[in-house]
Amino acid sequence: MKKKKMGLALKTFIGFGLGIVIGLIFGEKATVIKPLGTIFLNMIKMIVVPMVFFSITAGVASLGDLRKLRNIGVKVVGLYALTSAISVLIGFVVANITNPGLGFDMTALSGGSEYEAQAMPSVLDTIIGAFPDNIFNSFANANMLQIIVFSMFLGVALIMMGQEGERLVSGIQGLANVMYKITAIVMEFSPIGVCALLADSVGSYGLKIFGPLGKLILTVYASDVILVFLMYVPMIALLARFPIGRFFKGIWKVWVVTASTTSSSGALPVTTSVTNDDFGVSPELSSFSLPLGATINMNGGCIYYAAAIVLTAQVYGVTLTPAALVNIVVSTVLVAMGCPGVPGGAIIMTTILLTNMGLPLEIVGMIAGIFRLIDMANTTFNVTGDVVTTMVVARSENMFTDVNTSASRA
Repeated sequence: MKKKKMGLALKTFIGFGLGIVIGLIFGEKATVIKPLGTIFLNMIKMIVVPMVFFSITAGVASLGDLRKLRNIGVKVVGLYALTSAISVLIGFVVANITNPGLGFDMTALSGGSEYEAQAMPSVLDTIIGAFPDNIFNSFANANMLQIIVFSMFLGVALIMMGQEGERLVSGIQGLANVMYKITAIVMEFSPIGVCALLADSVGSYGLKIFGPLGKLILTVYASDVILVFLMYVPMIALLARFPIGRFFKGIWKVWVVTASTTSSSGALPVTTSVTNDDFGVSPELSSFSLPLGATINMNGGCIYYAAAIVLTAQVYGVTLTPAALVNIVVSTVLVAMGCPGVPGGAIIMTTILLTNMGLPLEIVGMIAGIFRLIDMANTTFNVTGDVVTTMVVARSENMFTDVNTSASRA
């Protein structure tokens, strides 16, 4: 009898667990294998920009109908904004129950790094910043929002060119397929990379992470669990009409990668694979929705931002009024949309939000010290939100390609 080959997802999961064990056993000495994780992250970053460019351009052009593109775009962006706002409220409510700032050890702040205040970008600045003045600079700096805007313009132009554009679309789709193949090669190294990254994190932090900021970590993770069952599960069951068991059976493959890389953009290759192959969503939709979500949809991040604001306000005895709550929701959604989908991007955004709320920044240095653990949850549920929204839109637009995803199976 032929022995069954172990799948990549299982290998990656084993690497995930092994990394935790190595970190706990060897402590800070485990950081010696960090370079393997860094190489893995660099390979992922290597493929993200061309993959997003080719996949969005091909995805938009393949729709072949500007009215269809408009309908899908409005639904995708609208759902991303709505779910982000709900996520902020969940984080705010849970934080006011757990009270992460009460009893906080103020002496711990002296060990934190100083973070310079960042100006809060206006809505107009955010919109203007999405349109590149030099697309080559956008590619060089990996400005994903500008790359997405340019890709959409290119896709629309190819639709308007008719038959002549179709020939170019075929070539761009071929290049997108090349990137998917490169992605498959890179992901073969994920068990090693995941193991190294987790060993480094656990070895560096150990049990010290459950110190002064333990309640913040607890608040974020508790809020994420509520997010899954209060918002994601109903969206999957009622709006996407997709079997819940099958969803969780597939999404864990994404979670292993997001928790280890802490990069929405970096997880995009495996997110796309699971959404298309496991959930049966049409590549026409996922190639547009998922890269966009990796850039502007930050459900998990919104929960963290709300919790961080409540923590800081409680530490310094600042009362958050109903008007402040409205400001938190609007500002957080806007900031989250501008947060780069790369490891640690949320730290800079935290300073923007605290500055906007008129709160001190000293605590950001401490948060940065243990942020990777928080970012593991942030990224995981940012990307889960991308997948869930894509599946909801797929159902409304009849863009499931797998007959097993029919509503009768839900």
